[in-house]
Amino acid sequence: MRIRHRIGKMKHSKKMFVLLEASLALAVIILAVFMFLGNSVNDRERVSVIVQNSDDSQWAAFKYGLKMAAADQGIEMFVVDTEGIMTAEDEQNVIQQEIDNGADGLIIQPVSGEDTAEMLEKVSRRLPVLLVESGTLNGEESSGLPVVQPDNYSMGKALAEELLEEYNGNLEGKTIGIAVEAEATEAAESRREGFLDGLEGSGANIRWSVAGTVGQGKKSLEAQPTVDLIAALDDRSLTAAGEAAAGNDLHGALVYGIGNSPEAIYYLDTGVAECLVVPDEFGVGYQSLTQLSENLRHFFQKTESSTVTHTVIRKENLFTEENQEIIYTMSQ
Repeated sequence: MRIRHRIGKMKHSKKMFVLLEASLALAVIILAVFMFLGNSVNDRERVSVIVQNSDDSQWAAFKYGLKMAAADQGIEMFVVDTEGIMTAEDEQNVIQQEIDNGADGLIIQPVSGEDTAEMLEKVSRRLPVLLVESGTLNGEESSGLPVVQPDNYSMGKALAEELLEEYNGNLEGKTIGIAVEAEATEAAESRREGFLDGLEGSGANIRWSVAGTVGQGKKSLEAQPTVDLIAALDDRSLTAAGEAAAGNDLHGALVYGIGNSPEAIYYLDTGVAECLVVPDEFGVGYQSLTQLSENLRHFFQKTESSTVTHTVIRKENLFTEENQEIIYTMSQ
């Protein structure tokens, strides 16, 4: 009996030992898995954002959207400090710098350059890339990279419709000047196309179109022939036109435009600008970071391109609740 009892006890002890070993092994495996997943998530949660002249006030709502999305997604987000207008070479250097610094995903505003699309495609083979504001450049075919941007054609057409509404659909004899910051981008071309399509049959005379840094030298608006109306197709052009109009340097031309900065709102509020078409830049920032974070966490999930809405604001509806929310995002 004692022998049987001792054997049974030994078997029970051995069984408990095996169960304990198995439990410890399972715990080690579970801990290793959690550590791996934890490290993987942390390693893949650094996103760098590269846009032109990142401290410019036109990016305020965009950066606020990024900030809110980063908080919601638990993403480490960094907006790269860029000054002035970057060349394609500058942007490539900044991209490489951010990759070397450990970025696991990139949100990029592409700049004009002969090989920009090819360069961005190569970068996208190394890590997830999402474009903002514009897709193709210089008439190139789409790179196939996802892009989050305003509906640029619709904004251009909406601006034309505001002009037509002002003049009861008849612009016969009216001269118009068009100002745009960067002519070689998809965004600029789409806005211009939408604006011109919207004016078709109105009798308007497009007297001039200027692209580039419109506040300087021969490209300054003050240096252009006199027109009745100026259509500024981006925020920088709008603020340049507003500044010139405030200084009585546009010979009485009325300013209409697309803008999304506190300065643009100021010129509208003071009556210097007649009308603003305001893209939802908060939405661009929020959607772009949200989509990229999902791509980082679900590697095989394809990121889709998307567009955000826009709002037409005039001085008389500047202080509606909806428009005040839009203005609030620009002041953050």
